[in-house]
Amino acid sequence: MATMRDIRSRINATKKTSQITKAMHMVSASKLKKAEKAITGFRPLMKRLRALIDNVLDQEDVHHPMLVDRDVDRVCYIIVSSDRGLAGPYNSSIFKAVTAHIESTHKNTDEFVVAPIGYKAMSYAKRMKYPLLTESSIHVRDDVQFIDFKEVSERFMKSFLRGEIDKIVVFYNHFINTITQQVEQLQLLPVTNGFEDLQDEPVPGMNLIYNYEPSPKTIINHLVPMYVENTLYGIILDAKASEHAARMTAMKNATDNAEDIIKTLQLHYNRARQAAITMELTDIIGGANAVN
Repeated sequence: MATMRDIRSRINATKKTSQITKAMHMVSASKLKKAEKAITGFRPLMKRLRALIDNVLDQEDVHHPMLVDRDVDRVCYIIVSSDRGLAGPYNSSIFKAVTAHIESTHKNTDEFVVAPIGYKAMSYAKRMKYPLLTESSIHVRDDVQFIDFKEVSERFMKSFLRGEIDKIVVFYNHFINTITQQVEQLQLLPVTNGFEDLQDEPVPGMNLIYNYEPSPKTIINHLVPMYVENTLYGIILDAKASEHAARMTAMKNATDNAEDIIKTLQLHYNRARQAAITMELTDIIGGANAVN
């Protein structure tokens, strides 16, 4: 049976842990507000870019190599994770989805390559011995900026255009609300038409007429790379909001569990203290009776 000193030591240690998890919960809550504001403000830009691309593609002679499906010999999987842990099932849920998809889709490692974004994703890819597109991990800081991933996006697009990769799929956590984050996969290249949720609802009785300068082909050559870059950046923002929400929930649960443990330990401590007092009183009474 643990002594009172051991129980008191565990209570003090658990209180310190509770203070740390409570502070991390408050920090994550603050960061979540900023991340949620960033992704909410970025989504209208994606809708407008997609609408512009769709309008330009209505021209008969307009096409772009990033819009054309081709035979898939090699797939690149971009895995968006966090750089740090203590985020509940945030990283493990992505890794489980990627592992299940690869095992059901590919027969050997020659058919795909992995591009990890985040230190945890790099560790996972090395542990699974997947072929890597980049040897060093791409870090995702909390105040993520568009310039941080512009060079990475250009590298992906060049690999696709050179024929080194025939398809790029992104696995990430989609932010739904503070409690719920859902693992999703999105085909980044070639650009597909599966973006109905980004379309503006048509206005009855309104027919829009567009004039393009200098030409629709020049515009689409500029818009498609911009759209791919902003899509990846939007995914990073979405994943970052999910990370903060998952960490906030995990730290809240950890704080609640620590408080429950403290209550249980305090009860054990009080019982041990009462037992010690009772034993001391028994010894005093026994000694007094012996003297008498």
